[in-house]
Amino acid sequence: MSEWGNQIANLPSIEKELIFRKAGNKNGWFTEANCTNACNGILPWLKPDTLKRWANRYELTDELPNKNSKKNIGLVMAGNIPIVGFHDLLCVLLIGQVAKIKLSSQDDVLLPYLTEILIEIDSRWEKYFSFEERLNHVDAVIATGSDNSARYFEYYFRTIPKIIRKNRTSVGVIMGEENQDEFKAFGKDVFTYFGLGCRNVSKIFIPENFDFGTLLKSFTGFQDIINHHKYANNYDYQKAIRLISNKKIIDGGFILLENSTELVSPISVLYYEYYSNLRQLDEMLNLNKHKIQCIVSAKGWLRGSIPFGEAQSPKVDDYADNVDTMKFLKSLA
Repeated sequence: MSEWGNQIANLPSIEKELIFRKAGNKNGWFTEANCTNACNGILPWLKPDTLKRWANRYELTDELPNKNSKKNIGLVMAGNIPIVGFHDLLCVLLIGQVAKIKLSSQDDVLLPYLTEILIEIDSRWEKYFSFEERLNHVDAVIATGSDNSARYFEYYFRTIPKIIRKNRTSVGVIMGEENQDEFKAFGKDVFTYFGLGCRNVSKIFIPENFDFGTLLKSFTGFQDIINHHKYANNYDYQKAIRLISNKKIIDGGFILLENSTELVSPISVLYYEYYSNLRQLDEMLNLNKHKIQCIVSAKGWLRGSIPFGEAQSPKVDDYADNVDTMKFLKSLA
């Protein structure tokens, strides 16, 4: 596994350019920068010390498991950001189960490419995963999708053990004393992957009388995002419908800020909501905790949050929806 990480980290530039271009041709949101960011994001998980500590927690060995005694695990993968399902595959392989992978049509280039690298390292791994059109004969499933697709998954896989993930988003909490550098880091949480990931911040909670000036000035380092045609189309559309509806917005030129009690904002829009005190803030967060993937704050000052700029850099044991994937998989053996 660590050699897998080494080879991903040292892919020839021309080879990376070709595969990233192929992924981008399939999905216009998958820019070279986003594909690079996604691949770099999985590298810390594949470090030897990280893998050992993680595996030891579940009393795993480094022996290649016996395929005949293992379960077939269906993986229904999302396609909102590049290789978003890699962590699920890694968990299945480390536990020693067999992954039956149903790729999203929006992200069916990068993961097959990366698994070919693993097979070149050790051809025995080829027996431990396959890419499927339908998941008809699986012993358990991990499925990621929308709230609507989750209802379908719950019914279709009703007779087997499962983890079903629904729509989630992330939020930022601002106390009003942050400096420009802290807000620059926060911009990564908002703009990385165009805001399409569940770990992207779609809403901020701000104190009363908050001055947006420093925040917007810090965001200017991300203004090139408006040069991407799909993002620009969303920005123009969201701005137009708000102007027609006479909604009050703050226009940053490439992002719109809107006061709203809603949690999930459209692409190019960042919702904000005021809080009076920490007790009220805690109540607001608890009210939405079933829809929140993670919370960010400057230097992680808020209990239960992570520092600005780290939303898209989850650790290997930062499990989606706080459901321990490894524990679930081990329980099936």
